[in-house]
Amino acid sequence: MRRRRWSFQEATLLIAVAVLVAVTAWRDIKFLNAYNLQVITREAALFGIMGIGETLVILTGGIDLSPGSMVALSGVVVAYLIVFAKFPISLAILTVVFMGTLVGIWHGFFVTKLRVPPFIITLGTLSAARGLATVICTTVTGGQPIVNLPDEFSAIGQKSLWEWLPVPVLLLLVFATIAGIVLYRMRFGRYVFAVGGNLEAARLAGVPVDFVRFVCYATSSSLAAIAGILTAAYVNSGDPNVGVAWELYVIAAVVIGGTSLMGGQGTLWGTLLGALFMSVLKNGLLFWNVPPPWHEVVIGAVVVSAVTLDTLRRRRYTV
Repeated sequence: MRRRRWSFQEATLLIAVAVLVAVTAWRDIKFLNAYNLQVITREAALFGIMGIGETLVILTGGIDLSPGSMVALSGVVVAYLIVFAKFPISLAILTVVFMGTLVGIWHGFFVTKLRVPPFIITLGTLSAARGLATVICTTVTGGQPIVNLPDEFSAIGQKSLWEWLPVPVLLLLVFATIAGIVLYRMRFGRYVFAVGGNLEAARLAGVPVDFVRFVCYATSSSLAAIAGILTAAYVNSGDPNVGVAWELYVIAAVVIGGTSLMGGQGTLWGTLLGALFMSVLKNGLLFWNVPPPWHEVVIGAVVVSAVTLDTLRRRRYTV
């Protein structure tokens, strides 16, 4: 029964994407040109990559508010390591991914050992990470983005394989496949759903609750760091101002994709469709000439609507 319900929601979301594309294309046919479609798919891939980690966290009953700021910090750090510290590109990338993992472990420690609410510790990282990115740029460039990145690095975010498959999309497919296998084919995936469904019951059943949450938070921050590296490569700079409000887009993608903020219920594929929906919506708002300040209003309305529907649905099946 649960699987059929999520499938219906995913189908509905896919129809919503199609309708949104059709309506926006009717407004301006340029919406469907090759360049704009590539912009949409690249951004959807970034939201999807971050959404995979966010899904794992929310499935355990937590939340991660830091992906947008981690994108900014990771982009600035990888640019600094390449341009100023003269790190080889591969080493700079590995260092930043490791940094992201440490941030996730930091979140996991506060949530599992100190019992700090996930909202509070990740909200702190949201502020601290972007602030640190700004401090780095202020120190080394006087507040300007770090530029002059090598072409080999920029190619990671700008090039496409076989002229039609952007590298971020390829990475999304790889990460989604791995996450799908872990969630739906391995014991760890069952643990994730168990922790979110009833933490204390899972603990009594022998589930390593703290380890599961540690891994989920570490994965979320690591994937946000990878998204930051891809973003820096695409814009060819380390800019502390990128990724503003992206945590809203990512959480919205996860929630409208069918993952319950209460934990224990959700699908990875719904998250990917949600990421596509959010990217199309974000791009479509520009074609409809909606002022930027109203973008966050729209996204907020989407999140509230999705959470309300989820609450009503859960109430219906528990009454």
